[in-house]
Amino acid sequence: MTAKTILLDGNSLTREQLVAVARQGLGVELDKAQLTRVQRAADFLADKVSCGEPTYGVTTGFGSNADKLLGAHRLRDELPGGHPDKPEGTLLDELQHNLIITHAVCVGKPFAEEVVRAMLVIRINTLMRGHSGIRVETLQALTALLNSGVVPVVPEKGSVGASGDLAPLSHLAIVLLGGGEAFYQGERMPGAEALERAGLSPIRLSFKEGLALNNGTAQMLATAALALDSLEYLLDTADLAAAMTLDAFAGRSGALRPEVHALRPHPGQVETAEHVRELLEESTLVDIPYHLVPRFKQWTAEAWEQPEDQALSFDIGWDWVPANQRHGREAFYSRFLPFRGGKKHQPQDAYCLRCMPQVHGAVRDAWAQACRVIDIELNAVTDNPLIFPDAEGAQFIEEQVISAGHFHGMPLALAMSYVKAAIPVLASISERRLNKLVDPATNDGLPAFLTGNEDGTDSGFMIVQYTAAALVNDLATRAHPASVYSVPTSANAEDHVSMGANEARHVLEMMEDLSHVIALELYTAAQALDFRQAMLNAARRLAARGDWKVLAGKVANAPREDHPHYAQFAAEVQQLTEALAGVGDFHAGTAVRKAHDVIRGYIDFMSRDRAMDGDVRTVCELVSRRAIH
Repeated sequence: MTAKTILLDGNSLTREQLVAVARQGLGVELDKAQLTRVQRAADFLADKVSCGEPTYGVTTGFGSNADKLLGAHRLRDELPGGHPDKPEGTLLDELQHNLIITHAVCVGKPFAEEVVRAMLVIRINTLMRGHSGIRVETLQALTALLNSGVVPVVPEKGSVGASGDLAPLSHLAIVLLGGGEAFYQGERMPGAEALERAGLSPIRLSFKEGLALNNGTAQMLATAALALDSLEYLLDTADLAAAMTLDAFAGRSGALRPEVHALRPHPGQVETAEHVRELLEESTLVDIPYHLVPRFKQWTAEAWEQPEDQALSFDIGWDWVPANQRHGREAFYSRFLPFRGGKKHQPQDAYCLRCMPQVHGAVRDAWAQACRVIDIELNAVTDNPLIFPDAEGAQFIEEQVISAGHFHGMPLALAMSYVKAAIPVLASISERRLNKLVDPATNDGLPAFLTGNEDGTDSGFMIVQYTAAALVNDLATRAHPASVYSVPTSANAEDHVSMGANEARHVLEMMEDLSHVIALELYTAAQALDFRQAMLNAARRLAARGDWKVLAGKVANAPREDHPHYAQFAAEVQQLTEALAGVGDFHAGTAVRKAHDVIRGYIDFMSRDRAMDGDVRTVCELVSRRAIH
């Protein structure tokens, strides 16, 4: 085994390895010791067939045809003039061949290469358990298909998720037979041509091999595993977006404290709070005193006197709270100076910020539960019947070839239903944070729609929120669980199905919209963070020049110099000046700054309206290719 291959033994495949094969192009090798078990089951099956033992799917038909025993020769050979089609091989060979070619009936656009590669590695791994009856040479041919880069064309729709993913897996197997279609080196072509170009030859199927190849949960498992890999990254990215937004709000960190979450220790909630605390480390924005935070005011030509400030696209301001308006709030004003700027004087943030550990954490718990199910399924045997060649004390073939229901996808389907319901929740809270950033009624002193708009011509980030809202609605309308609606198949022989293939495919498809919503929050939060840092640092520079009267010029509701309250006002403005002058540079947390720098490496701050379509494409691409953290 090399660094570019994964060893498959049927027992130890991980999600990380699956993703490496599917998305990074790694190959696979077969464990030689385990191949002995594979051949043992194939030899056992061949022996039972030679003894004339009736075996489902080997010497009988499938599904509702299970009561049809195959004869010694074809009845069609007795037609006058003989059989018109003259098929090769025996009836047993024809049974397996026909199973594949008649079941490859999916419709829709082809699955992405990564999904098909994941399906192949899953199928190979489960067959390596040695309970399916497949021959070693057939399993090796399937492995060669994967390693050579031949990617069967598998249309997305056609599995009901019980009796396994029969139709899509038949599209995988038909290429082995020289049929169907495949992609090779980026080109779509007939399966036989793809095999020839890759230096491979078609195979003929033996006892039960058609059933071993197409009876299993590989499609739903492949799409589920890839979706969970994406969701794991997007959960971390959503935490990052939330941290950037919290910094942009100069928000409160109390709701993230470990002692708080120790009192309600849901694992995802605890992990999320810890992660966001780490992202906010070294922030000088979170938990800053209310009175230090100015609110945005529209720029005017007289706003700034110093040359270094005259390039600013905004003005700043506070309101002074006179002593006769502080009744009942004396304790508060004993800690905080009586200036109302951008931050509301309240000890808690909105739910989309304060309850973020609970919401993100609940989604993380849904992800973790689905991972538990997927990790079991990756090394499970999911075809039928199951072969136990070494069963002790077995007297009859029914004790060694057992028909069961491991192909039923309900464990996966319900796990993915849980995840499916969680996805719009994560998108929705992200959109709510985005909306709060652009709404002047809720954004704690930032400009409306995050633009100066001095001339009334700028829309700023207004419509970014519209797009996020549309995506959230789309995700919500797609969150209906497919698993609750069974449609019986095979003349009611398969009278309850899981629809897990649809469920997992939906979840994988929903990852893109979720990614876009989170990207739009990051795009908006980066703009808001620039404004917040620039406004605070402008106030700090103004104070550092030492003239409290210049800072007083930024304060509304100030009394006249002959007013009895003026002395108190002057003293308190001087305190504000000293407080601002005594702090260092205002900046976000280290991890947030790093992410912000990545965004700004591709997208400039938007000081005035410009075409935003390129910005949006760029930030969505950055998130999609995992470039922001």
